[in-house]
Amino acid sequence: MSQDLKQYDQAFMGHPKPLKGLFFTELWERFSYYGIRPLLILYMAAMIADGGLGLDRPSASAIVGLFAGSMYLMTVLGGWVADRWLGQEKAVWYGSLIIACGHISIALTALFSHFFFYFGLVLIVIGSGLFKTCISVIVGTLYKAQDTRRDAGFSIFYMGINLGSVLAPLVTGLLVKDYGWHWGFGIGGIGMLISLIIFRAMTVPQLKKFNALQGAETTWDKAVHYDKNAPKVVTLFLVLVAVVVTLTSIGYLHINPVIIVKYLTVSICIAIIAYFAYLLLFANLNTTEKKKIIICFVLLMTAALFWSAFEQKPTSFNLFAQDFTNRQFLGFEIPAVWFQSVNPILIVIFAPIAAWLWMKLGKSNRDPSYISKFIIALVLAACGFGLMVLASHSVIQNHGNTVSPLWLIGAMLFLTLGELCLSPVGLSAMTKLAPNVLRGQIMGLWFTASALGNLMAGLIGGHVSADEINQLPTLFMRCVIALLIGAVILWLLRTPIRKLLDQTASTKPTPIQNSQVET
Repeated sequence: MSQDLKQYDQAFMGHPKPLKGLFFTELWERFSYYGIRPLLILYMAAMIADGGLGLDRPSASAIVGLFAGSMYLMTVLGGWVADRWLGQEKAVWYGSLIIACGHISIALTALFSHFFFYFGLVLIVIGSGLFKTCISVIVGTLYKAQDTRRDAGFSIFYMGINLGSVLAPLVTGLLVKDYGWHWGFGIGGIGMLISLIIFRAMTVPQLKKFNALQGAETTWDKAVHYDKNAPKVVTLFLVLVAVVVTLTSIGYLHINPVIIVKYLTVSICIAIIAYFAYLLLFANLNTTEKKKIIICFVLLMTAALFWSAFEQKPTSFNLFAQDFTNRQFLGFEIPAVWFQSVNPILIVIFAPIAAWLWMKLGKSNRDPSYISKFIIALVLAACGFGLMVLASHSVIQNHGNTVSPLWLIGAMLFLTLGELCLSPVGLSAMTKLAPNVLRGQIMGLWFTASALGNLMAGLIGGHVSADEINQLPTLFMRCVIALLIGAVILWLLRTPIRKLLDQTASTKPTPIQNSQVET
């Protein structure tokens, strides 16, 4: 290795220099996303006199769920477009531009009609589908297969995600409080513009120089398997989106978000069941592989249940923070969206501790199995919602007066600990259980669990309001019961699942490039 290459290969905290550009590109993209996401339900549910859209809370919550769920589904198409047509670099670049246009469109709602708000959400979903997976793939190209720095590199990249997640609600919360909704939305657009400038001016030149020093052919700037029909597929998709947007804007097509989310949730569940049935019946798998596929299905549906609880942070928890939480501190009113920074702060604190704990237990051969960690995740989430049951009882006993913010913070602590038990573990389990020829497909299905969870959270989260204050304990208790039922079912299945996991213990899984990035 030449001296120049060695310096460039270790220029950013002992990692390749392009990781720096990718780190800040992702940081500002996540800043833009987590800046607007907690504002959505508050803005849509706010009265028109207060500058909002005046939607009923179930509809507003359903739109938030549809927005986040569609984003995860769109990554499937985005990844296909990158592989078959654009390549990773162009996918990230065009995705950044589309996301920035989406933020600008939302900000223009202050000057024009509400159409620009919904159109902006559509643009962000499309752009994120291109951006979200492709930038993680580019990070993976910085390391050769045997490079032991890969996991640490993704951990640094993951820290960029969490820094953006922490900062965004803090900034947008102040802007909305002092200057109005559209300043909060607008700052997200500025964050996205910073992201795409960093990518074009810093990241791409660094990547090109790194590849030149290595004398290696670049793989991130062109399609892996070019398909001449890919542009036609993309054109057809965009035409369909344009037709729906146009018909909706002129009043010929009326969309009920709650009904759409219900049908989409059912459709995804049916599609997942049908696809797993196809794999079992027609994919020419042997008996052991079929058993593994069944376990993958069980874990995937468990993950969807967990995410349906976890993703209530921007919906039901957000509304609870606004309506029923005492946010006064030394004469200053804490913006409700600031509570959305609690989870990423806790991730930064506890992720290293969790990694250390699993390693320590693993050295003494006491590391809990995948299925045990899933059960722990569901129980922790149930504890979090148990705190929300107690908090809502306290609200009722105080005749609707606000309660301590420690209830929300405690609930988010339990959810965060559950996330650390389920999210990275689930990725690892999928790579270990999935047959080699189906590993990519199973990983794609794993991400549909996040989409499904967001959609279900959207249906649940809109029922937090002063008009339904007596229903709050029941609402949160239903989540507790559902999570505990899921944990009990997994506990009953733990023995056969553990046996199959033991059978695969000697098989080394293929590393997955985005195994430590956000799901």
